Amino acid sequence: MECIISISQTFLLDVKRLRKKYKSIISDLDKFKEEISANPFIGSDLGKGLRKIRMGIASKGKGKRGGARIITYNVIKIENTIHIILLTMYDKSEQENISDSELLYLMEVNHLK
Repeated sequence: MECIISISQTFLLDVKRLRKKYKSIISDLDKFKEEISANPFIGSDLGKGLRKIRMGIASKGKGKRGGARIITYNVIKIENTIHIILLTMYDKSEQENISDSELLYLMEVNHLK
């Protein structure tokens, strides 16, 4: 299955903020993109095409469990192509979970509703 990965503006802002704190975040994201391309349906299904996926942060040294969370929106297209939009990323130590209202807001600002 071919996998197309897009990055939203909200995700870029999150990366910029986390990059100041964790120097390895860019290389961690490269590994994450390879992982999600190989298996687009990893992580927890949140409904409405949204998924929550764990990502380790090497410079944090806590593995996936204590690393970051990435919220994606998956759109399955015809002919074995899936389009994945990276919506947001947050540090597990800063935010335990993401609320339904935050998810709806992300979908709205990224014109996915």
